[in-house]
Amino acid sequence: MTENVRPPAFGGARRVVVKIGSAVLSDGGAFDRVTFVSLVRDLVRLRQQGVELVVVSSGAVALGMERMGLTSRPKELPALQATAAIGQGRLMRLWEDELGHYGLRAAQVLLTHDDLRSRSRFLAARQTLRTVLELGAVPVVNENDTVAVEEIKMGDNDLLSGQMVSLVGAECLVIVSDVEGLYDRNPALPGAQRVERVAQIDAQTEASAGGSGSAVGSGGMRTKLAAVKSVNLIGVPAIIAGGRTPGLLRRLYAGEALGTWFDAQPTRLSSRKHWIAYALRPAGTVVVDEGAARAIVDKGSSLLPIGVRHVEGDFGVGECVRIVDAAGLELARGLVAHAAEPLRRAAGLRGDRAAEVLESDTAEVIHRDDLVVLASGAEG
Repeated sequence: MTENVRPPAFGGARRVVVKIGSAVLSDGGAFDRVTFVSLVRDLVRLRQQGVELVVVSSGAVALGMERMGLTSRPKELPALQATAAIGQGRLMRLWEDELGHYGLRAAQVLLTHDDLRSRSRFLAARQTLRTVLELGAVPVVNENDTVAVEEIKMGDNDLLSGQMVSLVGAECLVIVSDVEGLYDRNPALPGAQRVERVAQIDAQTEASAGGSGSAVGSGGMRTKLAAVKSVNLIGVPAIIAGGRTPGLLRRLYAGEALGTWFDAQPTRLSSRKHWIAYALRPAGTVVVDEGAARAIVDKGSSLLPIGVRHVEGDFGVGECVRIVDAAGLELARGLVAHAAEPLRRAAGLRGDRAAEVLESDTAEVIHRDDLVVLASGAEG
C-alpha cells in the first residue's frame, strides 16, 4: 500500500468501464431511482468530457423482485432466471429513457461465461462492443441470468466488469458499490479505516475482504478484489467507491480521494493471457513438485511431466487447468497440450520416456506461451 496521491481524470483514461452493483440501485428492496438518475447524470458529464463509457449494470433481479413483490433474492436457479427475465426489460428501459434525456443511446449487451470462454466468441463480442462505441452509443452490459446455468455462470457482474476491460481495451475500471471502498478490516468493527490506495493486491489485502452483505447482490469484496486484480495485471488501474456519494463519478474523475484506488501493475499480461487466466473456467488441476513450482513462478518456464505429482479432473487437449503446489496454492493457469488420462501416466517421467507415454512429439504439459503465472514471480 502507498500514500494517497490520487491521479486525476482516472489516471488519464479515455475509455472507462463502470460497474454499478445491485445494492447501489436497491433501497430497501425497491429500485433506487434517485441514485440511478444521479449516476446517469455523472456518466453524461464524463461523456461530455470525452470519456468513452462501458457500463456493467446490475439491477435486473432487483427490478424483477420489485415487480413481483419479493423481499428476498430467489435461491433456486429457475426462480432467479425468471426474476431476471421480468426485470431485464425494465432495467434497459430505465437506461434508454434516462440517457435519452441527454441525447444518448443505450445498447443492451447480455453475456454468459460460455460466450467468453470460446476465443472466437470472445473476439466477436469485442468487435461488437467496439463498434457500439464507435457509433456513439453507451453499451449497458449484464450477465444473461435468464439463460445462464451453474456451469457457465460468471457468478457476479464484478467479474464480468473485469472481462469488459480486456474486451474493449479500457484504461480504468470503476466499481460503484454499496461500500465506500476497501477497509483494513470488517467496516462494521470499531476502528475500521478505509484504505486510500493499494499498490498491489497481496494476501493481506485479500484477507481483509469479507463476503456479500447484500440481499439482492451475489458478490462481495472478494469478487471485487478478484476483478480489480485481473485488470491491474494488464496495466489498468481501478477504483472501488460508494455509489451513494453525491457526484461520485464526477468527483473521482477530478481526482478527489473517494473510495480506494488500486495501482496498475508494471508487468502486463497480454490480452490472450488475460483471457486464459480470467475468462476460462478451469477443467482440472495439475499438482506440481517444488522444483516445477520454482521454475514456473521464478523463471516463467514451461511445465514438463517430470514436475507433475498428480492430475485431478477429466480434461481434454487445449482446456484450461489450474497449476497448484503440494499445499494447494494456485500458482498459474494454462492450456494443456495433453488430455488428463495420458498425463496421469506420464507424471514424473523424463524427456523421451514421457513423450513415448504421451504418444506425442512434445512432452511439454503446458508451453510457457499458454501459461499464466498468478503467484508472485515473473510473467512473460
